[in-house]
Formats: sequence, structure tokens, C-alpha cells
Amino acid sequence: MPEASKNLAQGESPGTVSLGPTPTVSPRTAKRKVGLHWRDLAPFLALVALSLLIDLLNPRFLEVNNLIRIANSAAIPLVLAIGATFIIVLGSIDLSIEGGLAVGSLVTALLVQNDVNANHLTWLGPPLAVLAGAVMGGVNGVIHVGLRVPSFMATLGTWFVGVGLATIVLGGATIRVMDPAIRSIALVRWLDLPIAVWVSIGALLVAWLYERYTVIGRHMYAIGGGEDLALLSGVRVPGVKIAVFIIAGMFYGLGGVLSAAQLGESNAELGSGRLFAAITAVVVGGTALTGGEGGVLNTLVGVLIVSVLANGMVLLGISPYLQQAAQGILIIIAVALSIDRKRLKIVK
Repeated sequence: MPEASKNLAQGESPGTVSLGPTPTVSPRTAKRKVGLHWRDLAPFLALVALSLLIDLLNPRFLEVNNLIRIANSAAIPLVLAIGATFIIVLGSIDLSIEGGLAVGSLVTALLVQNDVNANHLTWLGPPLAVLAGAVMGGVNGVIHVGLRVPSFMATLGTWFVGVGLATIVLGGATIRVMDPAIRSIALVRWLDLPIAVWVSIGALLVAWLYERYTVIGRHMYAIGGGEDLALLSGVRVPGVKIAVFIIAGMFYGLGGVLSAAQLGESNAELGSGRLFAAITAVVVGGTALTGGEGGVLNTLVGVLIVSVLANGMVLLGISPYLQQAAQGILIIIAVALSIDRKRLKIVK
């Protein structure tokens, strides 16, 4: 009987593979583990250092109102980046973020009070928008797993499908969201924070519980760490992959709801630029593009780094074009620091 099957028969969890007796940890290995621990803390330390530097250059940075602005600007990117995190931990990539957001905002705008039809479904709109995002995620997963299309190509196609669908339905126009209840998500505050910020915090909590305490969450890490070993351990890889794509799509749909509420409108280009920001936040936060490492708490730090950097450059009067260049440099540095070059023999 193969070793992995023997482990399953003895009652070990399917997310682990026993490789024999636990080796003794040498002092050099212990030091290396401590080093990895500090590397995990690097994004948080970078966030603290960046905040202190900006405050030194402009004391208004740490004012309460400005911190609230940062939290508000980070709400939608956080929700989108959470979905992207799951896919990257899985060892794949998802380029359909903007398409999912466009569809989510479109469904929300069309079902609540607006200026193009008589619908007034209010709180039925957001759940259906999240459901629409889940359907798009499911399509991504089925194409990727069933047709064996690389994830970046499958999701690139659904990105354009989502944006194209929104363009066809709206005819290139913009639909205004006039429902006061939906708009209150962005305009009403609780404990001085907009409701959208609390929604994003709730989404973060749910995502963290999902990745840490569910079978699919554990198997997601197993697949990202080594799909062949996960298969030997009894993980149903195709089903887990599709499930993770569906869950990621739900977060993109939720991002569409928050975008429609914040901007008070929906159009096909609503999500423009969101893909790059989401992937940047995930990578800058310390989630490895190779899969199996990182998580949504890392992504929270990454989103805050990107938001703080953008806010700080505005306070310092730096050109928006230079802000984009700074984000590009940031993601290159983050990827370069996250790669384990000892294990990477070939770069394609």
C-alpha cells in the first residue's frame, strides 16, 4: 500500500503526507526558521515605517479624518484582494476581477431603485450580485479544471466576457443608483467609519475563518504547496479548485455591490484599474505567487501599504502618474523579495 494511502487508513487528515519520523532540528535549521518568521513580519514593518515617514513629511497624515479616508479607500480593494488571495494561494492566477466587479455592480444597480427601470428590490440586489459573481467564478473554475485551460487564460476570457456583458446591457451608458438604503452603505457611518468599511472587515473575518478552519481552506494550501502531493493525500483537487474559484467570485461580486454604493452608479468600466491594485496588494502583503503561502491577513497589510502609499503621495502633492510608477516598483520589489531563489532553478 502506498505511504499516503496508509496514512489515510490510519486516520490522518487528507491534507498531510507523512514522510517518516520527524527529523531532529539542527541549530542552523532553527535559525533559518527564525529568519523566515522575520521575513513574514517584513510587510507589517514596512507599513509602520512608511506611515512614520509620511507623517514626518506631513503631520496631517495621522489625523483621525485622514485615517478614516484611508480605511474607506481600502474597503473595496480589500474585498477584491481577498478573492485574489485565495486563487494565488491555490497556485493559480485570476484576471477576471474587473469583469466580476462590473457584473456585480450591474446586477445591484438594475435591481435596486435606479434611473432606467422601476425595480425597487433594495436588499435583494446585493445577494444576487454576490451570486452572479459566484457564477462567474464557477465558470472560471470549470474552464480551468474541466478544459485544462491555464488559469490566467481562462480568467482573462471571463474578464472580457463580464465587461462585454455589462456594456451590452447598458449600451455603453451609466446607470445611476438612487436607492437610499444601498447608498447608505457608503454614506452612513457607525463608530465614525462608513458601513462599507465594516462590511470589508466582516468579509475579512469570514475569509480568515474559511482559510484556517474549513476543509476546503486547508486543502487550498495543500494544492498550492504541491498539487501532486495533495492528490496522493486524497485531496479532491478538481472539486477544491472549482470551489475556491466560486468563493473568489463571490468576493468580486461583493466588491461590485460596494462600488455601486460608493459611486452611486454602474457602468462597464467601473472596475478599471482594480485588477492591478488587487494583485499588487496580495503580493506586497507577502502571499507567494508560487502558491501555498500567505493568506488574507497578509493581504490586509498589503492593501494598507498600497492605500497608505497612495494617500501619502496625494498629501505630498506627487503626480498621479508617479503614483502608478511607484506601485509598479513596489510590486517588482515585493515579488523579488518573496521568491526563494534556492528552489527556483528555471525562470520562464
